[in-house]
Amino acid sequence: MKNYSPFYLIFLFLLIGITSCIKVPDQFLGPPPGKWRAVLRLDDIRRPLNKKAEPLPDEMMKLEDVTRGELPFIFNLVYDTKDQFHLEILNGDEVIEVREIEYGRDRVNGHDTLYIDFPHYDSHIVAIHEEDVIEGKWVVETKKDYSIPFLAKHGKGHRFTTLKKDPIMDVSGNWEVTFDVDTDDPYKAVGEFNQNGNLLTGTFRTETGDYRFLEGTIQDRKIYLSCFDGSHAFLFEAKINGDNSMIGSFRSGKHYTSTWSAVKNPTFELADPNTLTSMKEGFDKLSFSFPNSEGKFISNNDDAYKGKYKIIQILGTWCPNCADETEYLTEYFKKNKTDKIKVIGLAFEKHKVESKAISAINTFKKRFNVPYEVLWAGSSSKKEAAEKLPMLEHILSYPTMIFLDPNNKVLKIHTGFSGPATSKFDEFNQEFDSFIQKLIKD
Repeated sequence: MKNYSPFYLIFLFLLIGITSCIKVPDQFLGPPPGKWRAVLRLDDIRRPLNKKAEPLPDEMMKLEDVTRGELPFIFNLVYDTKDQFHLEILNGDEVIEVREIEYGRDRVNGHDTLYIDFPHYDSHIVAIHEEDVIEGKWVVETKKDYSIPFLAKHGKGHRFTTLKKDPIMDVSGNWEVTFDVDTDDPYKAVGEFNQNGNLLTGTFRTETGDYRFLEGTIQDRKIYLSCFDGSHAFLFEAKINGDNSMIGSFRSGKHYTSTWSAVKNPTFELADPNTLTSMKEGFDKLSFSFPNSEGKFISNNDDAYKGKYKIIQILGTWCPNCADETEYLTEYFKKNKTDKIKVIGLAFEKHKVESKAISAINTFKKRFNVPYEVLWAGSSSKKEAAEKLPMLEHILSYPTMIFLDPNNKVLKIHTGFSGPATSKFDEFNQEFDSFIQKLIKD
């Protein structure tokens, strides 16, 4: 072994001590990359149910032993360059890419600050970043004074809990669900669940649409599901009874809470979506004229649409199910080009001010690269929307598709949209394609 002088060893130890105190600069200029666990803090005390509902049974109060009034979701933070990054919000099989992000030192508060924008939904997250924590609030601009506290921690991969309690049963399959139980206006849904150990995914289908991609956990006899997409923040909790039934609560953001019940029923189905919206007696044609984003009034009677079959899409740019349907229509006609069928979107917006409504429509069209006209038709109020199309009995759902022949006679009205999160998406695709191909061949 080589001998070192005492002076050399002292120098070596001093050098090691000095270098160990030097902090190596971060590779990235913003928050660390990787997985983050986020929560929206709805509140610490259960809010009252919707105005018509009765209070929850006492045993339901125990559901929050996992959530504690928090709605969790997971996102990946991905760097494109050293100082530019984007988010990937994860809901089950869905990955939502968010690129409208600003990051920098706020001169007012002196902190590194994040601004995460969801322009197509008129909402954003503004938060302070310190090391492995991002804390701030989610703000919905179309609701007055509406914000929910937001907190995210780096390196956390679990959605609800790290517990792995043995489930009392496998809840996979179809469930007959009743929302707003104990009210004068309950409505039916189909719960579609897929269970793998403690992991639970699925959705709820209603006659007006679906709750998109939900993800969560099952612990003993309790289930927890959530999703966040920039527009909606959904939290579902339920207690499983011993007779293949559940009783649960549903929260949408901080403003709405209701109860729901469910029984396992593989044969239960909702009403046919082609029967839910109809024309008033004495009417068989649809006619309208609304402005496009350039202010030009467009009608289905214009020369550009004469002699064409038409799909009139009633939508709102704020509506995730409408976004799913728009993406579907855009991709379908991109792959199945035809000059015999034209699509016209009628957007009913939450913005009352014309300039803001038009801006929302333009952002929506750009997001999905929509090749057809999307007109500003008015307010998102279903009552007011029905007044703009008085030949319809009502407008039950955003979205709704109305199929017209070349003379603007109504052929079919399809209410709602069962999107890619549901078991009915493939069935819808086959039905839609079959109907369109028949029109093209006529």
